[in-house]
Amino acid sequence: MAAVVAATSLVLWRALRRERGLGSDRDRATYSTLHTASQAAFHLRAGLTPDGARKASKPLRVLLGTPALAIVVGDAVLAWDGRGSSHRSSALSDAAATLRTGRTVPLGPHREGHFEETLRYCVSAPLVQDELVVGAIVAYAWVESAGLVRAVEEVASFVSTQLDLGELDRSRARAMEAEVRALRAQISPHFVYNALSAIASFVRTDPERARELILEFADYTRYSFRRQGDFTTMADELRSIDRYLSLERARFGDRLVVSVTVAPEVLAVAIPFLCLQPLVENAVQHGLAGKPGPGTLTIVAQDVGPDCLISIEDDGLGMDPTELRRTLTGEAGTEGIGLANVDERMRRLYGDAYGLVVETAPEAGTKVSLRIPKYRAGVHAT
Repeated sequence: MAAVVAATSLVLWRALRRERGLGSDRDRATYSTLHTASQAAFHLRAGLTPDGARKASKPLRVLLGTPALAIVVGDAVLAWDGRGSSHRSSALSDAAATLRTGRTVPLGPHREGHFEETLRYCVSAPLVQDELVVGAIVAYAWVESAGLVRAVEEVASFVSTQLDLGELDRSRARAMEAEVRALRAQISPHFVYNALSAIASFVRTDPERARELILEFADYTRYSFRRQGDFTTMADELRSIDRYLSLERARFGDRLVVSVTVAPEVLAVAIPFLCLQPLVENAVQHGLAGKPGPGTLTIVAQDVGPDCLISIEDDGLGMDPTELRRTLTGEAGTEGIGLANVDERMRRLYGDAYGLVVETAPEAGTKVSLRIPKYRAGVHAT
């Protein structure tokens, strides 16, 4: 009796554990479908490349539950997965009507003898990117089925959505690269000239100081023109800012006072490349350079819950609020391009809540504040 009770308890325990851990059959089926779809999506984000199509074809075929599937683009069969691979060239004629009309086309049993007896039925559905038919999915089956037509249409729609999302990602990446190039181009020839002039002034009077400034200038330009990655660490960005300020202090001498306070916890946080440096340069060039007497630049980076809170403040000339609005909307020409550029990038990356907050008035200095999430999926420094 004790053995029976123990065995029954063991069976119940296993059943309950299975139910809690894996869920119902419906839950497992849903998870399996989503997992398969995500596998296909990963390979489709790079576009309809031969390698991406080949890797995506198997999970797409599994989604449809068909014995064979082909992906056709133009006059090429990019991928074939499943049975009958020796007949993959047949997919070209099977997809021809879809590529020509942009419609789903079922081809029925009249195709007997076309190739394998068991794959006489197929459905071809269009792949659309930016409202243009760029290819077709051809799914092969044993028997004619209205359900398969609908399923192939849905899978083709899913693939088309992934292609559009992939193009959107690439467009955003191109836009960000263009914005970074604009920031690099903003490096003022006047700054370069003034920095080199300041270095030259030390060559005879203080050769060691001149040597240090040359190294600072080299490291500053190397960082500003680096090509890898859209993100860097807070520590690296601040290090480049320190090099820039060393060059400016050599020019301004005691007229430029700098105060930097940074919480150690935020040094390793990934931030958009060149998101702080343009703000510091803007403060020096447009806020402090034209101010009579000494000016103070204050940089503060705090650890505030899920975000870093960063402020860059100067007690320089300040700006008229109307002019500030024109600067942030890009109406002020090239002056202030760094401010507008950083604001646009922050909003695109993190949302409007993460745009720049600027406090300024004529002769009252300027304070620029921004928040950066400490953790964000897919974001890492390189």
